Amino acid sequence: MNAPLPLADAHLREVQALDAAHFLHPFTDHQALAQRGARVITHASGVHIWDARGQRIIDAMSGLWCVNVGYGRQALADAAYRQMLLLPYYNAFFQTTTEPAVRLAARLCELAPPVDGRAFTHVFFTSSGSEANDTNVRLVRRYWDLMGQPQRKVIISRRNAYHGSTVAAASLGGMAAMHAQGDLPIPGIEHIEQPHYWALRQPGESAADFGVRAARWLEEKILAIGPERVAAFIAEPVQGAGGVIIPPETYWPEVQRIVERYGILLISDEVICAFGRLGHWFAYERFGTRPDLVTFAKGVTSGYVPLGGVLVNERVARVLIERGGEFTHGYTYSGHPVACAVALANLDILQGEALPQRVRDDTGPYLAQRFAELTDHPLVGVAETCGFVAGLMLVRDKATLQPWPDTWEVGMICRAHCFDSGVVMRAVGDRMIIAPPLVMTRADIDDMVACIRTALDKTWADVQQKAAAGS
Repeated sequence: MNAPLPLADAHLREVQALDAAHFLHPFTDHQALAQRGARVITHASGVHIWDARGQRIIDAMSGLWCVNVGYGRQALADAAYRQMLLLPYYNAFFQTTTEPAVRLAARLCELAPPVDGRAFTHVFFTSSGSEANDTNVRLVRRYWDLMGQPQRKVIISRRNAYHGSTVAAASLGGMAAMHAQGDLPIPGIEHIEQPHYWALRQPGESAADFGVRAARWLEEKILAIGPERVAAFIAEPVQGAGGVIIPPETYWPEVQRIVERYGILLISDEVICAFGRLGHWFAYERFGTRPDLVTFAKGVTSGYVPLGGVLVNERVARVLIERGGEFTHGYTYSGHPVACAVALANLDILQGEALPQRVRDDTGPYLAQRFAELTDHPLVGVAETCGFVAGLMLVRDKATLQPWPDTWEVGMICRAHCFDSGVVMRAVGDRMIIAPPLVMTRADIDDMVACIRTALDKTWADVQQKAAAGS
């Protein structure tokens, strides 16, 4: 693409001043932001974004885990344009529907493989993953009411999980900082520890043994609450915002055994992990679980327009439809025709270019190979990948994996150097994480790893200087 010229200094300062004066950003310290001024992103193409000063940056976070097919896809813009001219909006209330919503629901059910002979037969559309997980709370509790077990209201989640930031979704999540604001979690939500091997393993414990032990924290919690009161367990197949926490291979089979033993619904939150991110259309394929509900968003439209939803399997859907009467829940934009039209075009690209298969068989293994090479850096203790998500653990001592003092904010130092070095990485504490666009080539991966190594070198120099100064 022909890149627009950088913004003139006066223009950039005006945008930054308006931003500081009027725009409340998500998850932001606004005083700190106003002091330095927001980085203004002006345009994007492929796997790159450009800022207002003209710097080209590899977007190794796919925006926010979502731009799976990359930037600048004409087919998605055309799909939105055509639908806006034909029918820009109509609701799904009052016994009406629109063809894009119907076609997309059918397409998603076709793409989602059956589990134990039970197909995913229905979709409830939302505008985001947060709304979808709010919907899950309503769906799960309504299901058990209709099954004659209204006492089953408790939903179990995990610490350090992220399921959204609305009141119900933030309660489902296990982020302590979020729970500290707004009197969260709401009643009926319980949490167990996350399957974070490097943080919670016992001396000499193998990853396989830890995976089973971590799964059994769920069973312990179920028994403590009382199985007759537990409605569902919700979890991300790979924890994303928590730092790309990849569970051992033994974890999910044991979780599946436990939920089946106690007759509990399983919600697979795949807002990040679906649509090729882990090398499969859906992450439950990768880990062999059999969920009753699957949360999706982000990659369903590659972030081009907001859309989310819940895939509902046949067993749950049949109860809701045959016994439930009116389900008193919904959103103005459920099944928005423009969003659904863009999603259909996005799925065409994912299928036509075989992007999930490419991640599984080619670029995912190559990313794992190149990322593992970063463990030779003095800052890196562990490098992990799963499909097209990956994380680096920055440590003070590579032999013992001793962390840096929290007050040093080594991850934030590294994040700043990443931007300056031409790559977007996200810092979660001292874990540096990525989730690149699925269209990334081997050459793009090479460029990305080179930029990351440069940022690590600059970070290492900074922390060595701090250490010498006795900080």
